[in-house]
Amino acid sequence: MPAARRRYTREMDRLLTPWRNNYVSGGLEGRPGVPAALAAWPGPETGCVFCNMLGAVRWAWEQGWAAEEAERSAGILLMTADCFVCLNAFPYSSGHLMILPYRHTASLAKLAPETAAAMMALAQRAERWLRRIYRPDGLNFGMNLGEAAGAGVAGHLHLHALPRWTGDGSFMMTTAETRILPEALGDTWKKLRDAIADETTRNDLQTSMEKD
Repeated sequence: MPAARRRYTREMDRLLTPWRNNYVSGGLEGRPGVPAALAAWPGPETGCVFCNMLGAVRWAWEQGWAAEEAERSAGILLMTADCFVCLNAFPYSSGHLMILPYRHTASLAKLAPETAAAMMALAQRAERWLRRIYRPDGLNFGMNLGEAAGAGVAGHLHLHALPRWTGDGSFMMTTAETRILPEALGDTWKKLRDAIADETTRNDLQTSMEKD
């Protein structure tokens, strides 16, 4: 090997990103979307990461699991009447979450108007959570409809929301398919879950005061 090349490789920085290994290697174990803690979920297999996740969590409830324990295992932050919010298991940045309808559809146009409105209302709430916890310089919100548009799970519509900081990753994501995350997913879940609980408490207090 030429001396110049040996010097280059010897001095190259190496960033370990173990949370990405399963994604880039295609080595995901078990059924897609089913957390390891809920591997005993008997199915039925839906073929969808998000529908499997919901099925496993609902099964855990039926088995007597505490709701918080079951939802933490799947990274679910909030469940409402029409939609739910969960962490992205392979995030682009800390705080990367997704807003999804329960209905399995790939089309935004096919969502009932009230469900689409519920997604946007959750997006507004998500902005507040992310700004409060992470104090970002900006945020990305977006949907990829179809594989050609970049959807990792094309069959089930989902809206991405993630905080961004000036110079946070430079060109790492574009040129090296590398994400730089300063915290574990479990820590992210706890921070956002606490923010949601605080928001609910404040809203309940305001409602009570208005009634008085």
